[in-house]
Amino acid sequence: MTAEVRIETDGALAVVTLSQGARFNAMSLAMWEQLRAAFASIARDPALRCVVVRGAGGHFCAGGDIAEYPAFRFDRQRLRDFHENTVWGALQAMLDCDLPVLAQIDGNCMGAGLEIASCCDIRIAGASARFGAPIARLGFPMAPRELDLVLRAAGASATRELLLEARVLDAQRMLQLGFLSRCVPDADVADALEQARQRIVALAPQAARMHKRMLRALQGDPAPGPQAPTDATARGIDRRDRLQALVDQAYDYADTPEHREGITAFLAKRKPQF
Repeated sequence: MTAEVRIETDGALAVVTLSQGARFNAMSLAMWEQLRAAFASIARDPALRCVVVRGAGGHFCAGGDIAEYPAFRFDRQRLRDFHENTVWGALQAMLDCDLPVLAQIDGNCMGAGLEIASCCDIRIAGASARFGAPIARLGFPMAPRELDLVLRAAGASATRELLLEARVLDAQRMLQLGFLSRCVPDADVADALEQARQRIVALAPQAARMHKRMLRALQGDPAPGPQAPTDATARGIDRRDRLQALVDQAYDYADTPEHREGITAFLAKRKPQF
C-alpha cells in the first residue's frame, strides 16, 4: 500500500493529492513530511497562481494513520514532536502559502483531513462528503494549535459538536455553519473546482498574494506562541500595530505592471493579460 502526497504542476496550477489506498488517504508520518515539502516547493515556484488540494480514490482524508500510533503516541516527547513539528510544520506551510488554496472535498474528511481542509481558502465539497474528528473515541484530544485552526475555520458550534459528541456532520450542515464555500452534487465537484481555478488564474496574481498576506496579518497567527498578548487591550493594540504595518506598505504596488495593465485594460474595454 503506497502512502504518499503527490504534487503535479500544470502551468499556473499546482495539484496536491493525498493518497493512501484502502485507508481513505489517512495521513502517515511520511505523508505529513511530504505535504510540508510540497508546499515549500510551491512557495519557490513564481509561475504558480493557484493550488488545489484533493484526495485520491473518492475520499479527501480519513484522518491520521492509526496503525502508526503505538510507535510514538505513548511517549510524551515523541507525541509532542509529532504534533508540534511534524503535523504543525505541514499545516503551517499551507497557511504560509501566498497563493489561493482550494480544497476539493469528496467522501471522508475526518481528523487530519478536517485540519488540512481548514488551511484552505476555498472549500468545495460533494453533497455526500462527511466531516468529523471523533478522536475522543481513541482516548485523546485534538492538539492545541490544530484545535485553534479548526475552531477558526469551522466555528465554535461545529467544533464542539465534532469533538465533544464525536458527531459526523454532512456537507450541507458544514455549508450552513460556514466551513464550506460551496456544496455541489458529487458529480460536479471537479467541475466546480475547475471553474473556481479559472476565475482565480484570470485575476492578477500580485493582488492574490497581497490579499493572502493581509488576511494572515489581520487574522493573526492561528495558534499564537506563548509570548502573544493575552488580555483584550493588549490584543487590540497588537492588531492596530499589524494594521498600521500593512498600511505602511499597502500601496507599494502603485507603479507595478499588473496594476497598470488592470486599469489600462478596463479603460480599453479588453480582457487584462496578467
